[in-house]
Amino acid sequence: MARHVRSAAGLQFDPWVAILGFPFAPQALRHRYSELEIKAGGVEHPVVGKVTLEATMHDIGLSQASWLIRPDAELPLGKLESRIIIDSRHVGGFIGIKDLNVQAPADDTNDATGGTTESGISGNTGLVFTGTPAKAGFDKPVSVTVDLSIAGPEQTTLVFTPTGIATGPNTADQVIPDDKRAAVLGAFGATMPGQRLPFGLRPTAEGARGSDIIIEGIAEGLTVRLDGFNQN
Repeated sequence: MARHVRSAAGLQFDPWVAILGFPFAPQALRHRYSELEIKAGGVEHPVVGKVTLEATMHDIGLSQASWLIRPDAELPLGKLESRIIIDSRHVGGFIGIKDLNVQAPADDTNDATGGTTESGISGNTGLVFTGTPAKAGFDKPVSVTVDLSIAGPEQTTLVFTPTGIATGPNTADQVIPDDKRAAVLGAFGATMPGQRLPFGLRPTAEGARGSDIIIEGIAEGLTVRLDGFNQN
């Protein structure tokens, strides 16, 4: 199946593909998988260089496909989770801060109930970016709080909005002179276009997991083909 995904999605190598749930044979016999995961790292991306793509399919109908899932088969899904993951090195390369490190917000909340998303993504406000903003004329690492948002008519642009200087534990704890504050904050701001989720889902969450930035979309009751996995 990994080769089918590679061929259909135009990947340079076989992705990791797993059919979850046991036993496997009864799922194949009833032409329905409970859960299927696809993960592809190091995927070429025209804006940031390389990204990781992930998709988790739930309640997959196989009436139009063999158990190996042909590349051109239409797959009705009960639910689909879709993610694009950008590590801190590639985020830093894009915004011009080569030593960038990303941390989830201290309170790690993304909704009224608190906590992360089901897939472990933090909230989108108060992330801590630490790095050396050389383009602002500052040669020491600083920590800045950053909010993430999605913009654009197709909801494919990731916006980084710096909101303040972070000090204290787990930060660079660097005080910024008033005359450099605006330039330092501005060095951490950016708009990153072209963030198209696997299978074209609209984003429903954006945040951090570890030192990675993740954009996630979740939808229910849709039909997809494997060639929609890589939208770049």
